[in-house]
Amino acid sequence: MIDSLRLRAGHVLAALTLLALPSLAHAQDAGLDPADSGDTAWLLAATLFGLLLVLPGLALFHAGRVRAASVVSMITQTAAIVALVSVLWIVVGYTLAFGAVSNGWLGSGNAWMLIDLGNVRADTLIPESAYALFEMVFALAAPALLVGAWADRARFGWVIGFAALWSLIVYAPVAHWVWGGGWLATRLGTVDYAGGLVVHTSAGVSALVVALLMGRRERFSPGAAQSGSSPVLTLTGAALVWVGGLALAGGSAFAAGDDAAMALVNTHVATGVAALAWLLLDRLGGKRPGPTGLARGAMAGLALIAPMAAYVSPGMAVVLGLAAAVLAKGAAHVMQQRLQIDDSLGVFAGHGVTGAAGTLLTAVVLSPSLGGTGYGPGMDLARQVVGQAIGVAAVAAWSAIATAIAALMVSMALPMRVTREDELAGLDRTSHGEGAFDTD
Repeated sequence: MIDSLRLRAGHVLAALTLLALPSLAHAQDAGLDPADSGDTAWLLAATLFGLLLVLPGLALFHAGRVRAASVVSMITQTAAIVALVSVLWIVVGYTLAFGAVSNGWLGSGNAWMLIDLGNVRADTLIPESAYALFEMVFALAAPALLVGAWADRARFGWVIGFAALWSLIVYAPVAHWVWGGGWLATRLGTVDYAGGLVVHTSAGVSALVVALLMGRRERFSPGAAQSGSSPVLTLTGAALVWVGGLALAGGSAFAAGDDAAMALVNTHVATGVAALAWLLLDRLGGKRPGPTGLARGAMAGLALIAPMAAYVSPGMAVVLGLAAAVLAKGAAHVMQQRLQIDDSLGVFAGHGVTGAAGTLLTAVVLSPSLGGTGYGPGMDLARQVVGQAIGVAAVAAWSAIATAIAALMVSMALPMRVTREDELAGLDRTSHGEGAFDTD
């Protein structure tokens, strides 16, 4: 009788244990995946809107500013770069930039093909898969900006080969140094909230190097105004870049909170002020205000506010917007008319100069006395100035050297520039066999 009761009790206990297993499993899963659904939803939405910055944003912005015979070429190059670099990012780019930290120069190979992602990204409440997708947008934006440097004259095959190599040997290491736990952020305290250093400075300096290596266009005219074939496309593209830039600024908080809201406010204000300031400068210089000037001003504002978007007050964002327009317009004048360097669409002036200036100014505007959020642990004004200055110098130097190497390496197999006849005829017809063509 006692044995029978024991047996029945054992059966009951076993049944209760089986019934409890699903709840235990759910409890374990919750412990392994503490991601916040609200923050995750915000980041995924920011990612999708951020993609508008590249496609169709930058594609249209570039296309509207070239002659009619190269419109299709600009859009095709941008779209092809987005497609290729997206694949490279998943395969190896993400792990080079954000893989496990080893020596501070490159991430380890633990996350190639995204095979070893954590349940959440360190110091966030979002899945690492969502983090990798969001960071991919920055990795796409940087090489897409470069398309503006070689407009009208680059061979399509070289463009694709160079963009692929550039994304791996320039962008990925720089992203690791600043955002992936690398040496600039951890040893020097270098700060870059949303890409002023990692994206705009690296792409701007690289654009200058490519422009010097490639030489001037056949139709280059230092004193001529270059509004392009379609100001409507230019302004439409800039508007999409504006929206995408807001999404990337807000998403860089990695949480749907006050930091995200303040980044959106400051980015929007600085971009608007820079756009208006460019129009005013045009008017003061004797030119009529137009859509191309407004678009270029907006782009400059986005670049300068990016490294500090969540760290300053809206009042300071107004001042920074004014500074962005003055710096970018002045740099463009020096580049085109005085130095006569044919950076076709002013990538160095509009992004490199403003991105670097914003990165340096971050050290100053972080001060609470200027409405900033204050310095990080162990940092003060002097240390932050050093960290930002070394960050700009290191990224600029690496971008210049690695870009020259990558450009020349690819050119050994794929010529860098089209023939003079193809350039004058227009890349739409000679490289892609379609499009509208100039006859002059």
